[in-house]
Amino acid sequence: MNKRIILTASIFGILAVILGAFGSHGLKGKIESSDLRVWKTAVEYQFYHVFALIFLSSFSRFHSRLINIASYAFTFGIVLFSGSLYILSTKAINNISWTSYLGPVTPIGGTLFIIGWLCLFLSTLKNK
Repeated sequence: MNKRIILTASIFGILAVILGAFGSHGLKGKIESSDLRVWKTAVEYQFYHVFALIFLSSFSRFHSRLINIASYAFTFGIVLFSGSLYILSTKAINNISWTSYLGPVTPIGGTLFIIGWLCLFLSTLKNK
């Protein structure tokens, strides 16, 4: 098991639980329901990729470059995709004027998720 990947997954898992609860209890009635759905999407994708990271940690014995790339792609994908959605969904209450610049950040995070999954796929094909 890869300790770095497990620690990263654990931190993101803790944050997903906290942010999910905050969205359900702290943001309800403070942001529009459409923004609350965006927040929930961010939490869901964060959780999906926490589980992907935990799964990747079991491949560490192969010392695969592709598995390392996948773990970094998932990690930075969470930061960019979910992070930008958290900020965008709360723009009505956080008074941040530069949120319009975050529009392109979300798809970059999504692209990193795709790269991570592709690396996992290719690593599996290469493994004998």
